Amino acid sequence: MARRALTTTAAALATTAALLLTACGGGGDSPSDDIKGAGNSSSSPSAPTSPSAGADVKRPVIKLPSSFQLTFENWTSSDPVGQAVLNEAKEEVRAGYAAIIADDPDSEAVAFYDTEGVRRQTKQWIKSYTDKDLTGIGKLPALDPEVVMAENSRGAALTYCTDETDAKTKNRETSKVEGNPAGTNPYVPCSLSLMKSEQGVWQNTSVRGERGKCSR
Repeated sequence: MARRALTTTAAALATTAALLLTACGGGGDSPSDDIKGAGNSSSSPSAPTSPSAGADVKRPVIKLPSSFQLTFENWTSSDPVGQAVLNEAKEEVRAGYAAIIADDPDSEAVAFYDTEGVRRQTKQWIKSYTDKDLTGIGKLPALDPEVVMAENSRGAALTYCTDETDAKTKNRETSKVEGNPAGTNPYVPCSLSLMKSEQGVWQNTSVRGERGKCSR
């Protein structure tokens, strides 16, 4: 079970409910000139702040059940700002899956970590599960993160890969469990743009992905 690439999965879902949605989605806000791959929201970006900015902001508590193991391998950076980006991006990913499992397309945690444009896209992705009475189970590792900061420290680009090999969906009513169809490439690369909000929270401004393009 992975995340949102609605442009590539809509037709596939019409033919098989077993096909898992890919880990990243198209859409979001306008691209930024500050960094290749980084996006901007419709509001003006906040001024550069220290890595600890936003530390006093109350973040949502996100819980995932033991039946769905979302793991983040080597999500560390020697740069404190880069680590802050990784930490916020990780929580946004967790928020999306928690919303599916909780059957909550209007998740406040998702809204906390997404800008308005990405929030609409994330809601569509969540509903593509919940409208079909599906939840997520199994294991989903998120691998090989790489952060590139904009020169002015107002934006960042993040890439990583997910491995859907052991991720599955489960129908809440029938308890039927399904994975990707045989022959489906389990790897999905994700490319995110983030920018720091006025409160000092790194929020997603755009998300992209295409199944089968990971380097591994």
